[in-house]
Amino acid sequence: MNNFEFCNPVKVVFGKGTIARLSALIPANSKVLMVYGGGSIKKNGVYTQVIDALKGFSVYEFSGIEANPHYETCMKAVNLVRTENIDFLLAVGGGSVIDATKFIASASYYEGEPWDILAKGGVIKQALPLGVVLTLSATGSEMNERAVISRIETREKLNFASPLIFPKFAVLDPEVTYSLPPRQVANGVVDSFIHVIEQYLTYPVNAKVQDYFAEGLMETIVEEGRKVLQNPDDYDIRANLMWAATNALNCWIGQGVPQDWSSHRMGYALTAQFGLDHAQTLAVILPGVMTYMCKEKQAKILRMGEVVFGVTEGTTEERVRKSIQACEDFFLYMGLKTRLSEYGIKESDLDLLVEPMKRMGWKLGEHGNIDYEVARKILAMRL
Repeated sequence: MNNFEFCNPVKVVFGKGTIARLSALIPANSKVLMVYGGGSIKKNGVYTQVIDALKGFSVYEFSGIEANPHYETCMKAVNLVRTENIDFLLAVGGGSVIDATKFIASASYYEGEPWDILAKGGVIKQALPLGVVLTLSATGSEMNERAVISRIETREKLNFASPLIFPKFAVLDPEVTYSLPPRQVANGVVDSFIHVIEQYLTYPVNAKVQDYFAEGLMETIVEEGRKVLQNPDDYDIRANLMWAATNALNCWIGQGVPQDWSSHRMGYALTAQFGLDHAQTLAVILPGVMTYMCKEKQAKILRMGEVVFGVTEGTTEERVRKSIQACEDFFLYMGLKTRLSEYGIKESDLDLLVEPMKRMGWKLGEHGNIDYEVARKILAMRL
């Protein structure tokens, strides 16, 4: 196991009816900006629950956060924060709303061009405190210190991280996810599964706690993911998926182990250029990364195949192939496509997709051996 330092300060409030706890979680007399998306929270009752819980607070609202949050939209919220002297942010939504709120929290105090936080690694010295009411199980953003933002003007999608943007609290009520459309549910299942993969599917360093924890999360996500579309109102299924998604990316299983994240970074361009959902990009790219890097990842692929998908028979090469196929079959079962061509993307588009990697000089993967040329080969495998 590698050396590490670890602190996760997020308070989790989990279970039925927990939105009512907001008044005890936000500092008294706060001027609160509630940040949310396209208005679904007004249809499913979450908005009313939040407003009722915030009686006695000065509450402002900012809606319209996109499924892949836009820098341009976030900056409008930053202007509102500065104009109204907001001192607490409340994200009510899924990962996109939470990521946007984290950027708003950072940009509101940033001296200089806020895009530099993403494009140039600008140091965040101060950020507004924020809390979360989670409505979609997927990204784990409710319990981590990272976010991803897109800039429409330049068609870029970039990430940033800072310990100052850990939420102060995260309210997780599985019941609020009942009304989600099947596509969002499936995306959340696949997204959380691949979050685990990115931290697990590298090479062994004898980190048994992290490995067993990761394998348990994958087993849970696969088992409950196969059930949830047929049983959307089953509280236990929703609760297990929500808690698994949070644990998939709250920093715990990534401590002391090598991590990959190449599928995520390569997928940014698919979202920025072609508008694919985040999970859709991952379902396409991950099987290609596993196949291209199967020798480097062999030990972990074999272990994952055996524990998560029951792949135990055949030669080593056959078991590797079956394990990769089992992952792809799971994505297909959840209703996600796994080929670029199924989204109308052609070989002539590949240079555009790897251009950000070339320009930024990214070297991805746990060994830093996936440059833009290798990325192009992996994408070509997924046509």
